[in-house]
Amino acid sequence: MAESGAVADIGVPNANHALWMRAALLEADLAPLHGDVPVGCVIVSADGVELARDHNRREQNADPTAHAEVLAIRAAAGKLGKWRVERASVFVTLEPCPMCAGALINARVARVVFGARDPKAGALVSLFELGGDLRLNHRFEVVSGVLADEASARLRGFFAKLRAAPAADSAGTQGDSSVGVSVPSSGEGAAGNAPPESAT
Repeated sequence: MAESGAVADIGVPNANHALWMRAALLEADLAPLHGDVPVGCVIVSADGVELARDHNRREQNADPTAHAEVLAIRAAAGKLGKWRVERASVFVTLEPCPMCAGALINARVARVVFGARDPKAGALVSLFELGGDLRLNHRFEVVSGVLADEASARLRGFFAKLRAAPAADSAGTQGDSSVGVSVPSSGEGAAGNAPPESAT
C-alpha cells in the first residue's frame, strides 16, 4: 500500500496504454446504443489483468453519477472485495470530471490514462489537477492524450447526430428518439482534440 499522499506503485507498462485504451474505446461504442455519451473505462491490475470495464449509463439508469469511471470503480472494488483499488491503472476515453476524479482518488488507483481532454469539465489537467494535488491524501500518475483523436471523433460524431436529429424530425424523417442527452447548439469547445460539448 502506498504511503499517505504518495503516488502509488504502478505495474502496467507504458507500452500497453494504447492496447487498453482501444478496449476502453470499444466500451465507449456501447453507450450511444442507449442514448449515452460515448465514454468508456477499463481498469487493469498491476499484473495486467482486467478488473472491470463499463461505459456511461446516465440516460439508461437515470442516474447522474453513472459515469463510466464510477461504474468501473464499483465493479473493480466488488471483484476485489475491498474499496481500495490499489496499484490499478484506469484507462478512460475522456478526461475525468471532478466527481470521477474524486472517486479515483478515493479508490487509491495508481494511474489514470485518458484520451481526449475535456475543457469544460476535465479535472485532471484542463480545469483542475486533482490527481496531483498535494493537499489531498492520495495522488496518482496522469497520462493524457492516448488515442485522443479517436476518442474525440466519437464524441464529435455523437453530438453532431444529436444536433441533426431535430432537423431530421422537422423534415419528416425519423430522428433518434432514444437519445435523451441535452446538447447546446452553440459552441464547439476548445481547439485541438477537445470534444465539442462537455460530455460529463
